[in-house]
Amino acid sequence: MPSEHRLAPIVVTVLGIALFATMDAFMKSAALAVGAYSALILRNAIGFAGVAPLWLALGGRWPRRAVLRIHLKRGVVVAFMAFTFFFALVRLPLAEAIALSFIAPLIALYLAALLLGEVIERRAIVAALFGLAGVAVIVGSKLGAQALDRDSAIGLAAMAFSAVLYAWNLVIQREQALVAGPAEVATFQNGVVALTLLPLAPLLFSLPEAAAWRDIGAAALLATGAAMLLAWAYARAEAQVLVPVEYTAFLWAALFGWLFFREELGPGTVTGAVLIVIGCWIAARRRPEPPEQSAL
Repeated sequence: MPSEHRLAPIVVTVLGIALFATMDAFMKSAALAVGAYSALILRNAIGFAGVAPLWLALGGRWPRRAVLRIHLKRGVVVAFMAFTFFFALVRLPLAEAIALSFIAPLIALYLAALLLGEVIERRAIVAALFGLAGVAVIVGSKLGAQALDRDSAIGLAAMAFSAVLYAWNLVIQREQALVAGPAEVATFQNGVVALTLLPLAPLLFSLPEAAAWRDIGAAALLATGAAMLLAWAYARAEAQVLVPVEYTAFLWAALFGWLFFREELGPGTVTGAVLIVIGCWIAARRRPEPPEQSAL
């Protein structure tokens, strides 16, 4: 395969992660104004309304049962993953929250063993230890800097739960990208997430003000574009090649956290993020498996 073809999925993934990181900043602003639930369900409803006509115009057809099952499974996982992530995001600095979410690829190794019957290698254990050390440094630096209040503790717990779901999402993501095009992936992800969250509307929904609508609309556009770019990339390269690229999100999160919210980036967060990234790089350098036995 030509080198430019090998590089293309990586470049597209970098762009997709940049869009997602920008979306996180808009969503944090919207969630602070109207709540994580309202911001999320409206983001996905707007995203569905925008991308579904494109999918149909490109000849989109109702998927086969096996493909629909994958769409539904990932959509439900993403719904709860995203809700707990944005719930945590309004209680934690942006860069700190993104850094903590980096443990997801490590958790994905163990979920692959549990769900797909893979053998956990020694590298995976070493990687997990680096990841746990990174989380301990981030949480420890937060405890050292200030007393851990109730909101921060709830935010940390929500982010941990979101990271587990994100790991499961990583296990499903390549499987989905191999059976559906980018427009179909974005259509069903937006639609299924919105429908999954809909039953909670009588309890949690609030109508946004004009400024929040602007942020939610921007987030919907960015999230849909990012989902399509990542679906394209994951259909053309193994997840173990692309997952490490996700750690560029920390740089964007640090920048946008400072620009949007004047959040300071502490040395503990940077050190912890580096340890987590080292762990994930160790995990990504595992001995390659035959394609039919790929973890993701």
